[in-house]
This record gives sequence, C-alpha cells and structure tokens, in this order.
Amino acid sequence: MSPGPSATALGRHRNNRAPAPTLITVVANPGHRRLVGFDAAARAAGLPAPGVMPWQDVLRGARPAVAAGPVRIDSPGEDPAVRALLGGPADPHRVEGGAVRHAAFRRALERVRCAVAATPGAWLVNDPDEIAVMFDKPRAHERLRDAGVPVPPGLGTDGRGVVVRSYAELRELMRGSRHPRVFVKPAHGSSASGVLALETSGARVQATTSAELVRTEAGIALFNSLRVRKYRAEEDVAALVDTLCADGVHVETWLPKLTLDGLAVDLRVLVVAGRATHVVARGSRTPMTNLHLGNARVDVDAVRRTVGSAGWDEAMATCVRAAGCFPRTLHVGVDLLFSVDRRRHAVGEVNAFGDLLPGVLHRGRDTWGEQVRALVQGWRPHGTSRPAGREAPDEEQLPCPT
Repeated sequence: MSPGPSATALGRHRNNRAPAPTLITVVANPGHRRLVGFDAAARAAGLPAPGVMPWQDVLRGARPAVAAGPVRIDSPGEDPAVRALLGGPADPHRVEGGAVRHAAFRRALERVRCAVAATPGAWLVNDPDEIAVMFDKPRAHERLRDAGVPVPPGLGTDGRGVVVRSYAELRELMRGSRHPRVFVKPAHGSSASGVLALETSGARVQATTSAELVRTEAGIALFNSLRVRKYRAEEDVAALVDTLCADGVHVETWLPKLTLDGLAVDLRVLVVAGRATHVVARGSRTPMTNLHLGNARVDVDAVRRTVGSAGWDEAMATCVRAAGCFPRTLHVGVDLLFSVDRRRHAVGEVNAFGDLLPGVLHRGRDTWGEQVRALVQGWRPHGTSRPAGREAPDEEQLPCPT
C-alpha cells in the first residue's frame, strides 16, 4: 500500500513557482456568490476582474473561449438552467438522475480541457479528471484508501464496479460482513442529497435521511428536503435503497463520530496548495451534519482541545494527504471525522468545490483570497492525477476534436 504523497512531494508542489498571472479565467455561473467572492479576491490582489466562461455555454456545446493564463473550474450548482442542461428529472428537488448528470458534467469538463489544451499559455487550476473522480464516490474512496488515507471501510464495491444493486443485496452483505450500521450514498451525489444512514437489528430497520419518499402513479420519487426524517417500515427503506441503486451507490461502514454537547461533530477542512487552511466544525443531532440542513457550527477550538494538539495535527496532516491524491488541483475540501473515542479519525469525502465557507478566515483571508494568493505566488499543478498502473476507463481522457 502506498503511503501517499510525501512531505517532500508536497513541498515541490507548493514551490513549483511560475510568474504571477495577469488574468484568471473562471468557468462559473455568472452572478453566483462563488464567482462574486472570487472576483473580489482577485481585485483585492491587484488583478483584473476574472474572465468568465458561463456553464450554460459550455453545456450547450460551445467551445469555451480561453485566455492565456490560469483557468479555474468552479461549481455548476445552484443554477436551474444549468441543472436542466445537465439532464435528469426536471424537478430541481429530485434526488434521482445523478448518473445522467455526471456523464453530462464529464463531457463538459472535457470541452474545457480541450479548449485549454488548444490555447497557448493556458493551464488548468483544477484538473477535470480529478474533479470527475471526486464526484465519483466509489472511485474517490478507492483512491484515498490505496494512498493509505484512513477512510471508513467500504462495503460491496471493488472500486471498478458497484456490487450493491438492491436493498436485498445490501441486507445480505450487511449480515455477511456483520456490519449492522452503514451509510448509503449516491455515487455521484453532493450536499447529503439522497444519503441514508441505515441501521438494522434483527428484523428491525431504520433509515435516517433528508430524502422524502413519494409514491406516485409513475412509481417511486425521491425529493431533497431540509428536514431529516426516519423511515422504519421495511417497505419504505427498501424503496429508498432500490431507487438509489438504480443510479449507483457507495456503501461504507458507519463510524460513530466524536460528540460534543450532545452533537455529533465532523469537520470541513479546506486544503489550498498543500496546506490545511480554513476549518469549519459542524454539529448535528442526526447523522447528517451539513449546515444547509439546519445544523450548527461548532467552536473549532473546542474540537481541537477535545482531541488534543497531537491528534489535531495528525488529522490536519491526513487532510493534506487526502488532497495530495489530487495533485493537479489547487484546492480540495476534505470532510474529516474524529471517532467517538477521540483517538482515531477518517476522511469521509473529498469535495472538488468545497470552498464555499462564508465568514471563515485564515490569516485574514477568505477561501477565495487564499487561492488567489497561491496563484499570485506562482502555484502550478504538480505530478499526475492517476496512481501508477490505474488506467480505469472512466478516468481516461476523451480525444479533443480537431
């Protein structure tokens, strides 16, 4: 098993200096708060306003117009027109359709890559292949595990194909592996969409999720909700899991989290240019800690005191190692949990667009300011995005049109 990126490699990653950019191009949704924040950071650093390639144009098949210099790919989320172009159910609150949207997203990322490759002097701030892997939970989990990054043990996947295809298969797998509590995650989901915390005890079963199960004449539909609910009827739980499995799922063991003041706590840690910078601690009375579900920010210093300085430093080093599995990407959001015994920790997920942390500063800089600073100081991508010997079909680059 590979030990992951070394400190020396990370140092080269940070110190691979180049001239500061004069113009940054961003693939983004015009007017979105992400772009507004990055624009403000660029201007504050004395750079011109970034050029913008709208996601709508890219998804409609237009060849992106790219200038020489860094090209940053931002999230296509929170835009109804963009979601419609990505495909899947028309209702923006529907959970299903992740596989369809992921395929469309991959094609759009390839258009950006090809445009950058065809433009002299242009280069990517975040690698399309690495973004695609981070949006593929089974493959991201495998990459982290193979690099020696601690992750919750996965169930029912060999890393190349999802084995769990139904609720019946999942229950059999849980019985055979003696894991009565698991998380079921859509393979290409984000922001807790469709995530189930599944518990079993004999014939009893309970699924905790923010997905609302609706039975219609056309069949089962799942809708994202801001209310976390529990399903205890096996018929409902089976319907939830079977519907998710149609799009592909990632299943992993449920590791009990550190608890503070009655809240289960985890961290979102932003790693920029090989350094852990911004940290948000999130607390919840349910298994889902996402802040948009009404959960609370927890005092980061309280978490640090609870796990101790050595445990904290080790956890931050783990976050850096996790981000180091994506060496051609400037920033990675890492979701990290401490175990209930306070001695262990694990990476739950990695996020390609995990930098939306309003109000969180590191040495006076917000998340966008930290990224702009790294670019001004000459950060450039380092290394390869694929572990040696792993040429999985969905990680191979598609040919650019001539």
